[in-house]
Amino acid sequence: MASAPVHVDLSPLSMRFRTLPRFAQLIGGLLLYGASLALMVRGDLGLAPWSVFDQGVSERLGVSMGTANAVAGAAILLCWLPLRERPGVGTVANVLLVAIALDATLAALPPAHALVVRLPLLVAGVALNALATAIYVGARLGPGPRDGLMTGLHARTGRSVRVVRASLEVGVLAAGWLLGGTAGPGTVLYAAAIGPLTQTCLRFTAVRGKRSLPLETSRIPRSSIDAVHLTPRGGP
Repeated sequence: MASAPVHVDLSPLSMRFRTLPRFAQLIGGLLLYGASLALMVRGDLGLAPWSVFDQGVSERLGVSMGTANAVAGAAILLCWLPLRERPGVGTVANVLLVAIALDATLAALPPAHALVVRLPLLVAGVALNALATAIYVGARLGPGPRDGLMTGLHARTGRSVRVVRASLEVGVLAAGWLLGGTAGPGTVLYAAAIGPLTQTCLRFTAVRGKRSLPLETSRIPRSSIDAVHLTPRGGP
């Protein structure tokens, strides 16, 4: 019999609550997240759906992948306006820091050719991505642009989070592949592993506190990670 999922409270916390440690956690998580994307790129066995899109845009426009990631993030934030989503500090930091870390790691890490090197890079990238996601999401300083788009569409359309997420990711994956992005076994591995791995990490990284903001005044990445159940203050 499968064990019951662990409930992790990821609702926004007051900015005054443990401010410096949470900012440090946010920054560290986002930098690691960018590095994890670079590891998967160097593995060259398939990327996460949004990274496939970023890579495709990068190749078509002749810009760095980090630049493509940042431009895509900024464009997605514009989509928040009609959805009435509110960005947090973590949202803006996500756009900037992930792109910087992604490009810096790609510059420091040469392309790999042998499968015996590429496969460990892929596995390490997926594992680090899960840890990094848990670190920056666990700081509870606001969702990333893509999570906010997903939850905004969920709120406006009434469709389930899983349906909205799947639709978005299939769409960007197809678009990215057509643009020249790399989809492959790594894409499948990422899809299968990222939820359970992130859930496990969140048990240790999520900041705990009693100063959550009211759910009705702050958009949160509700079930942005399928395996994680959010329990806002006053919830079941």
